[in-house]
Amino acid sequence: MPDPIVTVVVPTLEGGQPLEECLLSLVRQSCNGVEVIVVDNSERGVARSLVDRYAFRLIENRRNLGFGAAVNQGFSIARSPYLATLNDDAVAHARWLEALVEAIESDSQAGMCASQVRLAGQSLLDSAGMLAAADGSTKQRGHGQSPNLFSQPEEVLFPSASAALFRSEMIRQIGGFDEDFFLYCEDADLGFRARWAGWKCLYVPEAVVEHRYSHSAGRASPLKAYYVERNRLYLVLKNFPALMLMKVPWAELVRYFWHFYWMLKGRGLAREFRRSGSSGWLLPWIVIRAHLAAFFRLRGLLRKRRAILRTAQISTAEFQALLARFSISAREVAAQ
Repeated sequence: MPDPIVTVVVPTLEGGQPLEECLLSLVRQSCNGVEVIVVDNSERGVARSLVDRYAFRLIENRRNLGFGAAVNQGFSIARSPYLATLNDDAVAHARWLEALVEAIESDSQAGMCASQVRLAGQSLLDSAGMLAAADGSTKQRGHGQSPNLFSQPEEVLFPSASAALFRSEMIRQIGGFDEDFFLYCEDADLGFRARWAGWKCLYVPEAVVEHRYSHSAGRASPLKAYYVERNRLYLVLKNFPALMLMKVPWAELVRYFWHFYWMLKGRGLAREFRRSGSSGWLLPWIVIRAHLAAFFRLRGLLRKRRAILRTAQISTAEFQALLARFSISAREVAAQ
């Protein structure tokens, strides 16, 4: 039996109907040579019957290892030149993989491809690639806007791992997802490391996916707030050049101001946090916890930083120019 062209890894925690719809969309792909690996982090075997029905491969974990570790498990047994990730609450259009593979094969310097990820049940975008702020916060490019505004293929900073394609050669070179992130921002870290290694990312508007945004952890839950804030610090400590790193404390203070401002106005992520039933006064404690966690991991983070910069294929100036090209303001981060 010939090796597949592309392997799709689908981590799952809840299973159920969203996973069933996700897997059915992979059965219907127009691309030939597709391998699907489902990684069950539920501890309850929620994916077994569905995987058996579609004759996909299954990895079952005894505990929740996190998104990055689950994807790495799938990547480690894949036999394909291209590796894809798809959230279990996402449904791929029939040409999703075909469009991604065509795009990445058209450019030997492309190590990643970003999909046109739409908000399920709406005529709006979830992401068309990703953007980065001066404090390391990352946000979906085009989130909440019309897909018609992002209808042209172009270079972007890196893809959202909710629906992305990676060249296996690139993954072997830079390593997979950093499992210390556990949840959130691991795609940003992998994207930054790939950029340091000289790889490009292509946005493929024909590769369409419908996504139930933050279905698993909630749009603005305390759990998500903590991991996003902690992992943002992991991200900058590993990847930002020294000059950019020195500016991070000031940039994050600006973002905190805008979070507070929008909370008073009843808008933005801070409002969503309060609407989830959490007190706004919990946010400062989450920020403190996140900074303490980064401090206690500092030695390991700096060791990883040295390894990234030692093998970098682009200059500090080129990396800074990339982030400036695909930047988002603190005000926009807080308002989304």
